[in-house]
Amino acid sequence: MKRKIFFGIVLMTFFIGGIQLFRLYRQPLGAPLELPTATHLHPTLTRFPVEDEAAVLAPTEIVKATATSTPQPLCGGPATMNILAVGSDARGNHYLYGLADVIRLVRVDFVNSRVTILEVPRDLWVDIPEISDHYNITQGKLNQAYLYGNKGLGYYDGPGEGPGLLARTLDLNFGARPDHYLAVNMHTFENIVNAIGGIDVYLPYEISVRSPDNPKGFAIPEGQHHIDGETALWIARIRQYHTFGRAENQNIVMCALRKKILSPAIVPAIPELIATFKRNVQTDLSPEQINRLACLATQMNGEDVVFASLPIEMFGNAKQFDPQLKDTTSILEADRDVLRDYIRRFQLGLWPDPNLIINTTPSPAETDVQFACDN
Repeated sequence: MKRKIFFGIVLMTFFIGGIQLFRLYRQPLGAPLELPTATHLHPTLTRFPVEDEAAVLAPTEIVKATATSTPQPLCGGPATMNILAVGSDARGNHYLYGLADVIRLVRVDFVNSRVTILEVPRDLWVDIPEISDHYNITQGKLNQAYLYGNKGLGYYDGPGEGPGLLARTLDLNFGARPDHYLAVNMHTFENIVNAIGGIDVYLPYEISVRSPDNPKGFAIPEGQHHIDGETALWIARIRQYHTFGRAENQNIVMCALRKKILSPAIVPAIPELIATFKRNVQTDLSPEQINRLACLATQMNGEDVVFASLPIEMFGNAKQFDPQLKDTTSILEADRDVLRDYIRRFQLGLWPDPNLIINTTPSPAETDVQFACDN
């Protein structure tokens, strides 16, 4: 009788513990975004005809009629997931301060095994919501929204800290509606690259800071290189030609990082890598969602990862007085309605055209509208 009671207690303990672990597995690692209801939509003044748009925006009844032929999402994921990815210029292990050095909108398609990554220029002058009661801040550069949202300055009281305010700013100005966020600071990025033994990257052009005034400046020649975390960060941050060219360098590094992480030697260590670094990033993804993304990544080819850039001719350089800095700062200007329409089509999976096979190579001082990773 005592033995039965003992085993009953043990089974009950395992059962309750299993339920608790399952809950933790599904629990977000950070505060959710909780974006407000989209009540501020602006009319779209510029439309870009896309043949597949009618099918994407078709009534629910039509979708239901063909549901039996619709492929199911892979890895137990949703049909799509939109993620706001941020690279912070903070150099420590904290996320109290730091500007958004890199801003990307990531659309993950679990049905078609496709990831599209859109660069959003950080120097756009935007309206920043929900902090006007702090020094009357209502506008700034897009990258400042992330700084103002984090805990260090104490300007923002809403959910999601820096990524939360940045997401609200993107929503207000351009209609971007990310489901989740992931932010990584410079120190953590270096450590991730070093933890996997560095990355192998092919540079289609020389990356250099040499100039007549600095003839001995650091430079990496065109060609194949094996680089560590510090060098990878340097390549990703250098503004050799302009801010758009820097985004090209970042895309090259991200492709190389993806390829190394998915190499046969690293794939078995992915769960351990996730466990090691999950406390060193800002994210509202749960361990379950992270594992689903890792699962999808192992089933994709290089051409399934597409980097998109907004056409460079859309933007113009300007000067703007920043009351916070009490000085004039350089900004980018663009037609918000055009930007809003590009982002709308990106979130729907209509742009870049999902039917195109993209294999362009980045070029120095130019911005390719889109290119894909190699295998």
